[in-house]
Amino acid sequence: MLLDLREIFQTQGLQKQVDYSLSMNDIELDGVYPFKTPVSVRSLSVNKAGLVDLEINVEFTYTRNCDRCFDEFSRELSFTFNHKLVANLTNDENDDYIETPDYKLELDDLVISDILLNLPSKNLCREDCKGLCQKCGKNLNEGDCSCDKRQVDSRLEILKTLID
Repeated sequence: MLLDLREIFQTQGLQKQVDYSLSMNDIELDGVYPFKTPVSVRSLSVNKAGLVDLEINVEFTYTRNCDRCFDEFSRELSFTFNHKLVANLTNDENDDYIETPDYKLELDDLVISDILLNLPSKNLCREDCKGLCQKCGKNLNEGDCSCDKRQVDSRLEILKTLID
């Protein structure tokens, strides 16, 4: 969505709200397409003393496989992002502002990059996920397996003598 900000930049105190849905179902992360439903986007642009404050609220369903047990799970996520927009930058090295020299901003690109940068780094179906048995591969969230858990790695066997 191309956001036209000319009127906002020219009128002190003016604000503009935009609501729309953004499809991200073609974005692949680690071989998975986690955005099965559209992202709900709400943006509010407000002129404050020649700067435009842009607040973006997003809500979406995030579907991944658990990093411990590999079961697929879905989670509702919502984020709020804030950006400061200026018509022209005098210093090109300032990362605090987004320059919009033609008073237009491609909102989709900004929303996608904000979402991707804020996704969780560890994907767990639940906080206390027990994962898989290292021997038989059984999902330990569904119950214990019959594997002998007392077997010690042969490289660490010498440490057992310290305990005995």
